[in-house]
Amino acid sequence: MAFQPPPLPPDWPYPPRPRSAPAELRERAELPGLPGTWRLVVVPGLALEAPGAASGLAFGRGGILRAGDLVLRPYRRGGLVRHVNARLYPGPGRFRREFLAHQALWDAGAPTVEPLGWAARRRLWGWEGVYLTRHVPALPWPQAWERSDQLAPQLDTLLRALCAWGLLAPDLNATNLLLDAAGNLLALDWDRARWLPGQALMARYRARLARSLAKLGAPPEVQARFLS
Repeated sequence: MAFQPPPLPPDWPYPPRPRSAPAELRERAELPGLPGTWRLVVVPGLALEAPGAASGLAFGRGGILRAGDLVLRPYRRGGLVRHVNARLYPGPGRFRREFLAHQALWDAGAPTVEPLGWAARRRLWGWEGVYLTRHVPALPWPQAWERSDQLAPQLDTLLRALCAWGLLAPDLNATNLLLDAAGNLLALDWDRARWLPGQALMARYRARLARSLAKLGAPPEVQARFLS
């Protein structure tokens, strides 16, 4: 079935980018810093020559790898299931759906990093996955609480835009919000993002943000500002 997001709302605040070219399939591809071969779906012409190394800026379950201007994020499960199954999924559909939702956001001009593709391979009874994006020099919000005044209006604009479009991104928490050197907001991790038009989404976004700020021990003034 073809992927087709709903039309952008009339008051969408971001200028759209040129439409992404269709991704290409590469069988038995090698990924930097990861063993074995993968079924790779990527933007046309993407080079993978640079060696991979762990990045120290990642939060979350699985960490990330850097390879030149490429970022590789292995999929890792959360919750209690991670104790018995940390990385296997029933199929590659989840990886594909994140890429398509992310591409739609990128094409729409949303403040995010460039999506480059996804990779999958069979392991035992399931599938492993890796997500690929373009690297942008930026700091995760929890490493830059003092810059929250720069982030606040941009985050408000982003959340209102996503709600107007009817897009819920359940992993949009503080660790997936970055600030670059110029103070521009970048949002990451569109895993499980889906369109739910007509539903009240802002309360869900704010509740997710509240949990992450409390868990990360954000300064009280930051929590008070963003949760009021």
